[in-house]
Amino acid sequence: MVKEAESHADEDKRKREEIEAKNRGDSTVYQVEKALSENRGKISEDDAKTVDAALADAKKALEDGGVERINKAVETLNQASHKVFEAMYRSGAPNPDGSSPGADGSASKGPKADGDVIDAEYVDVDDKNKS
Repeated sequence: MVKEAESHADEDKRKREEIEAKNRGDSTVYQVEKALSENRGKISEDDAKTVDAALADAKKALEDGGVERINKAVETLNQASHKVFEAMYRSGAPNPDGSSPGADGSASKGPKADGDVIDAEYVDVDDKNKS
């Protein structure tokens, strides 16, 4: 049984790589489609057509399979989608991870450290009275 597993190790590795590439591709296609639908009016029609073509190519690559083909299509889609995400960041829309862009374009997830932190000690009064 061990010899059989070792003989199929390369095949399993290729299959795993293809599945991971498909997962990355699906995720990228979803994010770009969502961003494009929300920000289509903020980019030029030529840029939107370029992204649409890259989306179609990526979807076709995901259907056809092949790690190299999927990775190439996803890279092309990433390059084409830069204009969409640039427009999204310029407009102050939330980032894909739910955080808001800061004034400098960086994401801020929590309160600023300008004085929101209060350092205090905690003493349990009940424990003090028992001793």
